[in-house]
Amino acid sequence: MESLTELTRTLGATLLQRKQTVAVAESSAAGLISAALLAVPGASAFYRGGVVSYTVYARQAFLAITDADMVGLRASTEPYALLMARRVKEKLGTDWAVGETGATGPTGNRYGDAAGHACVAVIGPGFEKALTIETRHGARESNMWTFTRAALELFEQALAGRS
Repeated sequence: MESLTELTRTLGATLLQRKQTVAVAESSAAGLISAALLAVPGASAFYRGGVVSYTVYARQAFLAITDADMVGLRASTEPYALLMARRVKEKLGTDWAVGETGATGPTGNRYGDAAGHACVAVIGPGFEKALTIETRHGARESNMWTFTRAALELFEQALAGRS
């Protein structure tokens, strides 16, 4: 498996070549998705910004996701990861967006998901996909890295035109 640096170098080169941009809305990855993208030299040409939407307060303030938007929806699901990606894409006017939400550990979340559960999503030109990751363990930092890798790999698939 590639290192995050190698994976983001490829992502960055593709975005630079295509003159495309990306924004990130993440929760349980805690900023690692953004950090990995920002590790690429020249990231300022493709990375427009990101938010760690770890709380309801951040979700409302930075992504403008209201209580009304959440009717029939809950966090830590694929539809919510897609909503996060959609909102950050709209707010920052990017070509692409990555969304991530989950339960890092050591325990599950208040929605009933076990530790090690996350949903990641990518939205962009002709692409919209979300997937669920289950590590089945509560090792917090390890889960954060796993969630980040999953989000970046999905983004790589999107840029390569693979579904």
